[in-house]
Amino acid sequence: MALDEGRAAERDEGPEEETAELVVRARDGDGAAWGRLVDRYSGLLWSIARSYGLDEADGGDVVQLTWLRLIERIDQVTEPGAVGGWLATTARRESLRAAQRGGARRLPYDVHEDAAPPPEQILLARERLGDVAAALRALPRRCQVLLRMLALAPSYAELAAALDIPIGSIGPTRARCLDTLQRRLPR
Repeated sequence: MALDEGRAAERDEGPEEETAELVVRARDGDGAAWGRLVDRYSGLLWSIARSYGLDEADGGDVVQLTWLRLIERIDQVTEPGAVGGWLATTARRESLRAAQRGGARRLPYDVHEDAAPPPEQILLARERLGDVAAALRALPRRCQVLLRMLALAPSYAELAAALDIPIGSIGPTRARCLDTLQRRLPR
């Protein structure tokens, strides 16, 4: 029964406690813990870099630099469970620096298709994608950024830190943004 109780305790741990444990283990040199932190937060860091209009290369530089900053300062982290917010804030600052240096440029999408669907499906999908993209572009910038990052943020806490807004305003803002987006989409 002790093993089952241990598993139950693991399930009861929230993401903050788990993150805190990973940070402490990473600080002690555990490569697997570093890997889990990178897996958990890289999507968020990429979404922050992209929200500043950075291309693939400059976004990659921001993500790498953010991780480097954590490596340099991991011994100074006083709240290991809040590292997601720290990473988000660092990524915002590094993204702003990169954008101010002229790093905000867009590259065209590179599409690879192994097996193409029928042409009429492609046409309909492209039209729908175009409609969604146009509706997203018509949204206020705040909604555009929130909806993009929402798809990648591990939690509302990290999203709140990344956007520098109160955690309690994310849900209502998200609902308003999605409602506005839905109204802008053609029927």
